[in-house]
Amino acid sequence: MSDENITQDDIIAKYIEAGKIAAKVRDAAAKKVVIGASLLEVAEFVEKSIIEYGAQPAFPCNISRNEEAAHNTPLVGDTAIFGEDMVKLDIGAQIDGFIGDTAITVDLSDNPELVEASRAALAAAIDILHAGVNTKDIGVAIENTITEFGFKPVSNLSGHGLACYTTHAPPSIPNIGSLRNGTTIKDGDIFAIEPFATTGSGIVHDSKVVEIYRVASAKPVRLPAARAILKEAEAFNNMPFARRWIKTENADMAIMRLFRDKILDSYPVLADISGSLVSQAEHTVMVTENGCKVLTESQ
Repeated sequence: MSDENITQDDIIAKYIEAGKIAAKVRDAAAKKVVIGASLLEVAEFVEKSIIEYGAQPAFPCNISRNEEAAHNTPLVGDTAIFGEDMVKLDIGAQIDGFIGDTAITVDLSDNPELVEASRAALAAAIDILHAGVNTKDIGVAIENTITEFGFKPVSNLSGHGLACYTTHAPPSIPNIGSLRNGTTIKDGDIFAIEPFATTGSGIVHDSKVVEIYRVASAKPVRLPAARAILKEAEAFNNMPFARRWIKTENADMAIMRLFRDKILDSYPVLADISGSLVSQAEHTVMVTENGCKVLTESQ
């Protein structure tokens, strides 16, 4: 099917199927997150399963632990195993660029109330969602729910719109209600809602760990390894990719050069600035006049 012949019904069908696949893989992968299991094996299971179901990863499987909120993924040859961790498993599947994005917290740390806070906040946001709602109201619902549990929402992380081959598009869906002006949600809007709850500061910062990149601009490069990386990256359609996906030899120096030259964007691991635990819950939703359809609901 050529792009110019694709209909809105076709697009919605692809979003729905991508959401179903992401949900299936999320639920299966969550069962594999146990103390002593390999992070790399879980990530590879996620990415392989998405492909086996007929989609492609929309971004590398994120496995972020404890104070990490997002953007961590195993490195090349990673030997890390799960301990008594609070594990955020963030998964994206895409079909022809149309994305299902979902996340779950698997608690191996015995902090069930923190996990329930982000889950309940997601449910509260979905409950009030319909065409005409302002994104500020969604932020209020999320913040009020998390604070009722005695925790803080992460104020500088938000949900986001989804577009073809774009994992972060308008509108931004805040996790707090202090915005002066929000955006009015429209019938047919598709976006991801992802509350984060923390025992700490409610603010995350960029850590020094970076394992995820995206091609930001097309510029000529001289370094052979850099050219080879960009050739490999063509398969990702300008969507985020993991360093471990790159097979080019001597890739680390070339990646650094590409980042320095602003050809690659990076996604540093985001962590609570006070080093405190963070939980996450996320669904992709499609807005209707009277409510919304959750595209990443468990089957």
